Parts: sequence; structure tokens; C-alpha cells
Amino acid sequence: MIGALDQRSKDDIGRPEPQPYGGHLSEGQLRKETAALLHSQVAAMNVDNFVVRPQRRFVDKFSQADAWQSLSPEDFHELSEHVADLPTTLLDSDEEAKRFDMLVLRAQLAILQAGTGFNGLREKIQRIAGELEEQIAIPAIKAQIALISAVASDDWWEDVTVPMLETARRRLRELIKLIPKVKKKIVYTDFADELGEMTEVTLPQVTAGLNMAKFKEKARVFLRAHENHLALQRLRRNQSLTATDLEELERMLVEAGGSPELIKAATEQSEGLGIFIRSLVGLEREAAMQAFSEFVSGTTATPDQIEFINLVVEELIQNGVMDASRLYETPFVDMCPSGPETIFLADQVDQLVTVLDLIRARAAA
Repeated sequence: MIGALDQRSKDDIGRPEPQPYGGHLSEGQLRKETAALLHSQVAAMNVDNFVVRPQRRFVDKFSQADAWQSLSPEDFHELSEHVADLPTTLLDSDEEAKRFDMLVLRAQLAILQAGTGFNGLREKIQRIAGELEEQIAIPAIKAQIALISAVASDDWWEDVTVPMLETARRRLRELIKLIPKVKKKIVYTDFADELGEMTEVTLPQVTAGLNMAKFKEKARVFLRAHENHLALQRLRRNQSLTATDLEELERMLVEAGGSPELIKAATEQSEGLGIFIRSLVGLEREAAMQAFSEFVSGTTATPDQIEFINLVVEELIQNGVMDASRLYETPFVDMCPSGPETIFLADQVDQLVTVLDLIRARAAA
């Protein structure tokens, strides 16, 4: 990154550096902060470590802040060959955040170096943003939803800049771990490129995933624009669906641009056409609250129980259906690390699961 930014600076000699805008860093500020971060990591290397000790001369050199002010080709070679792979005491245990860092870094380098792989990197980042967008019930994600929605859209990527990507990286990296594990199918690659004979390779699973993500986004926009349709209202209000309703819902997906293959795949993945569409449009708040009215009626619910049910309601409003297994994932385990049994009796947990199953069944009917 530093090398690419330095080269950009050399190429732009004589031109004033663009001023920071929209809360983003300038490229000069980004270079300075990146150098400071790398310097701190080198300075935190333990020279008594048997792995670090043989490279002490280089570690001592780059432990000095001044060494990062202007890096020569020889400096970059020394950093790459003698320092980059050494352990440091500054640890970041969030592996998913670090993978996201690498993905964004590769996109930034593609911009700076006019690389050919930018479009693929962009699509991966958009898919991640789309997965985050579906978890708006989580407060930390909701706080960044404006940026998340922007990154998931195509408009944000028109004339995107390196500082814009840096802002997105910093604000979203700690949220990646909140994506449900079953949805984490983003392809990360951080291997060094090796040039060889060029061969076209098709990755059908990745291509299908990208097509499905785009289809979901188009369908979501179309359905929201037609939310007054009777079949869609019945679905969002947790009312049982008729065969005619399902036919109308499928027709709407076709109008939204869905091919028979995509609609079939989405239906199979969601285990039902109604469930798939409900996952896009969500459940109305009143319907979600009504579904749990009997669960809490006639009981003296504790504040913790009410808060937990409200979390479930928010999840249903956003995603339309909810697997019982989600009760043992974030954000629910943030409140009850051992699961809902922490605050509910066993028969109450069974009843909670039954309500979730009924909500799903009505969408599948």
C-alpha cells in the first residue's frame, strides 16, 4: 500500500493533493497512518524471540519511525524478505476482520495500480455488505446501516476512491464476525500471484452465488415497490397462503427479473417460495408481536425476557423467518451466553421454538 501510494504521489508531482472530503482521509493521510501502523507492529517485535533474533538488524532499522518517512526500493525488499513474516506482540485475534482487511487492501491496490481484478473484488465486498444488511436487527450493524447499504449498492462504486474504501474497511471490519456462519461463503484470497500460462477457469459456485445475490437485491427492491399487493401483504402479516398467492408471488419474482433457474434455486435453498420472499420483505412488526402475544400473556415476564423477545421480533421484522438455531448465535448469546435457557424455563423455550416454526410454516404453506 505504501509503495503504491508513494508511486501515486510521484506521478502527481506538481498537482495539489485532493483535500479530504466526506470524512475520508486524504491519500497523504492514509500513507502516514499506514506507515505508523506498520512501524508500531515492527517496534513491538520481541528481538529475544528466536525467530526474530536472526533478523534483528532489519527489525532495529524499521523500529525507528524515521525509517518509514521515505522508503527506497531496497527498503521495500528488506521489509518483504526479512521483516514481513516475523511475529509481533501486537496481536489481532479477529481472523474474519483481517480477511476483510486483505480483501479491501487488494481492491485499493487494484485502484492505485490499475489492476485487472477490481470488478471481482468489488463484487465480493458488495456481497459481504449485502449479508451485513440482512442482519440489521443487530444494533452494531444498524448503527452502520447507511454505509453498509451504500457499499452494497452499485452507485457507491461509481468513482470510488482508495480513501472511501479505507473508511468502509475501518467501520465495517469488526462487524464481519456478526454474519451468521451459514452465510459466510465469501471467497477470500491472499495468495501471491504467480504468472503462468493463462487458462480460463470457471467457478460455478461463485458465479451462481454472485447471480443469486444480484437477483435477491433486484427482487427486494421490486417487492418493496409492490408491498400493497394482496399476496405480499398476507405473507408479511403472517397469514396462511393459498395456491393463488404462491402463483402471484412467483409471477412477481419473474417480473423482478428472476430466471426460472434462479427462482428454483432460491426456493430450494430457502425450503419454500414463500419463505424466500419473506426473507426479502420481512414480517410486519404487528404480526411479529402478535405471534408472541400468547407466549407472554398470562405470565409475568421479566425485563430480560421482554428484551430477548424484542430481539427475536426485530430479527423477524428484518428477515421474515428465523431458525431456532439462531437463538444460540449473536445477538442472542450476547445477552444469554448459554442460550435462552438462562432466562426461560425449558417448556418456555420449547414454546418459543414452536412459535418460530409456526411463523415459518405459514410462509411455506
